[in-house]
Amino acid sequence: MGSVIYVSFGSMASLGPEQMEELSHGLKNSNHYFLWVVRASEEAKLPVNFDMSEQGLVVSWCPQLGVLDHDAVGCFMTHCGWNSTLEALSLGVPMVAMPQWTDQGTNAKYIEDVWKMGLRVEADQDGIVKREVVEKCLKEVMEGKKGEEMKRNAELWKRVMKEAASEGGSSDRNINEFVDSLIHKKM
Repeated sequence: MGSVIYVSFGSMASLGPEQMEELSHGLKNSNHYFLWVVRASEEAKLPVNFDMSEQGLVVSWCPQLGVLDHDAVGCFMTHCGWNSTLEALSLGVPMVAMPQWTDQGTNAKYIEDVWKMGLRVEADQDGIVKREVVEKCLKEVMEGKKGEEMKRNAELWKRVMKEAASEGGSSDRNINEFVDSLIHKKM
């Protein structure tokens, strides 16, 4: 349970070949199983002759919600797009944040400093996240002392979001009030 790292950088992020190599080695060196979504258009950037067969699986697509909701997933390495962030938050999956652009840096800040359910990787002066950093962050989330706290916080946020979305919860009430205001406005 919680032994697999899920890695996905969304439908638009494009990592360079050097970053793909560093990420590959960091994943392998973490000594955890992983499922890595690499779009078909990005596959050529994977390191040549890099054997992940014992430990990892690279796919061009998968049903992200189903994967994040699986008990085997213990960590989500993400670009911190808003949809991915909300999916992990609502399903209680701790994250390793590797933002690429726009709002993703802010989302990563919330993941690490506000919700306290993940770590943000640090890039070097050339903007590359080195394998040692990837490995360290993954190991901390998956098996470290801070990782235990992140898992507890992730479960807490999962409960909070479920309560808000359930009948009578704050999100349920807000959407009903919004719909009512639209209906009454038309009359």
